[in-house]
Parts: sequence; structure tokens; C-alpha cells
Amino acid sequence: MPRFSANLGFLWPGRPLLERVEAAARAGFRAIELHWPYETPAAEMKAACARLGLTLLGINTVVGDAAKGESGLGALPGREADFQASVDQSVAWCRGSGAVAIHCMAGVVPPEQKAAARETLLRNLEAAAAKAEGLTLLLEPLNPRDKPGYFYSTVGEAAAIIAELGRPNVKLMFDAYHVGVTEGDILTRLERHLPIIGHVQIAAVPSRHEPDEGEIAYRAVFERLDSLGYAGWVGAEYLPRGDTDAGLVWTRHLGVTL
Repeated sequence: MPRFSANLGFLWPGRPLLERVEAAARAGFRAIELHWPYETPAAEMKAACARLGLTLLGINTVVGDAAKGESGLGALPGREADFQASVDQSVAWCRGSGAVAIHCMAGVVPPEQKAAARETLLRNLEAAAAKAEGLTLLLEPLNPRDKPGYFYSTVGEAAAIIAELGRPNVKLMFDAYHVGVTEGDILTRLERHLPIIGHVQIAAVPSRHEPDEGEIAYRAVFERLDSLGYAGWVGAEYLPRGDTDAGLVWTRHLGVTL
């Protein structure tokens, strides 16, 4: 059975971040992952994880100007300096907190800018990978229903970027929810892309709630990860149906031990 981490961008909402860390430990998780933790001092997060015996996984680069519809900066022509500043921020926070990975958010790109955006992303990631030595940079395609116009929506698009870069610390974030909404055929895609997968995330399709409902048979997903020899963590990145602790009944339904 894979190892599971709590994504505290979604779980235990409404609580201060360090209280969510405590809640994850009480629930039995042995690892956590975050979205944008920058208001919490890295040293405080490191101390909390050490005290609670938690492994700290990944964080995201900032979205940019959300009021203008930005959802990351990595592929935006003209925003190269801002993206590199966001990478510097993420790398510094990781090094101070003990986090090991950064999801480099690519951003929303008009169709007519896709070619220029791809070149921008390649240059940006080349520079970021050099800065982030010892850390993993993650590329995550987002489905077009939830994030229309995001630079990539399929694992194949992200895999092509990774192959062209050839940087060992640039990996694929395989979010089974996004893959399920966009493409399906999750088990085949897991096997095809396993060598470049740096992290896996889960949520129900189509609801994005706990993974014990909907279209994806997650028992089969976990069995396939085991059979493939996946040694990483699986992030519980779902929107709770209600109370987060009550919703953890999904672990019993799916035979999961945290």
C-alpha cells in the first residue's frame, strides 16, 4: 500500500496552517504537503514537523496576480523576472523548512501565445532547476474544466517538456483527479510515465471530494502503484465533503492505513 500525505491546502480548512499540521499528525498522517505557506516562517514549520514526526513534501510557486486571472507565471512571456523571483522565494522557504519539492505553476496562456509560452517555460525551468539543486521541481497539468486555458492539461504535454529539459530534478506531478477529468485511462498512464513521476495526488472524479466516491476505482490505482514499485508518497488533495476528520472514513472504505 502506498504512503499517504495530507495536502493542507485543502484539508482542515479555516484553521491556521500550524493548527492544520497538528490535525494531520493527530489523524495519523506521516507526511504533509502545502500550497502557499509563505506567511508561516519556514523555521516554525520545520520545528513543528520535527516535533510531530512529519515529513514535509512540496509547496507551490505563487500564482501571480489572481485578480487578472493569473494562475502561475512559468509560461508567461514577459513575466520571466517575476517567475524567477517566485522560484527564489520557494527555494528559500524549502531550504529553511525542510520541504523537498516545488510545484512550478505554469499559468494561463491564450492559444495564440502557446508556442512562445512553451519556449518561455523551457528557459524558466532550465534556470529554476539550476537554482533548486537538491530539490525536485514538479510540473502538474491542470484539467481544462477547473482551469480553462492553463498552459498544459495532459500528462503528455508535461512529459514532453521534461524530456526536452533533460534535468533530473524536474519531474511530473501525476494528479489522478486532473488526469481523470482530462484524459482517463489512469492505470496505463501511470505505467507509461512512472520513470518521471515525482509525486502522485488523488481526489474523486468528478466531485474532487474524498476518493471513496465517483468514477475512479482507487483500490485499483493503489494496487497498480504497488505493482509498479512506486516508492513515493500519494497526496490526499481533495475538498472535504464536510468535516475533514469525519471524512477520513475513506481510508477504511479503501483499506488504507495512514
